[in-house]
Amino acid sequence: MEELKALESMGLVLPSALYIVGAILFGIAGYVIYRRGRSSRQLGLLWIGVALMLYPYAVSETWLLWVIGCGLSGWASTKWNDH
Repeated sequence: MEELKALESMGLVLPSALYIVGAILFGIAGYVIYRRGRSSRQLGLLWIGVALMLYPYAVSETWLLWVIGCGLSGWASTKWNDH
């Protein structure tokens, strides 16, 4: 517990369980979308998939993680069947 308190005093805080679940969920969705974009040669889907896999590393707020993830996932669903 001393190590955890020392880290917290330096400003480092462990993410919440909801954040971890969101990061894993959107990472898996991003991988699936990336694979679909790559196999169907849809560059839009490919880059949305890359964004979904990488953006959790840049976002620290849980609410923002979910808003961006839902937005990118919604955008991908509109492009899913485009040819």
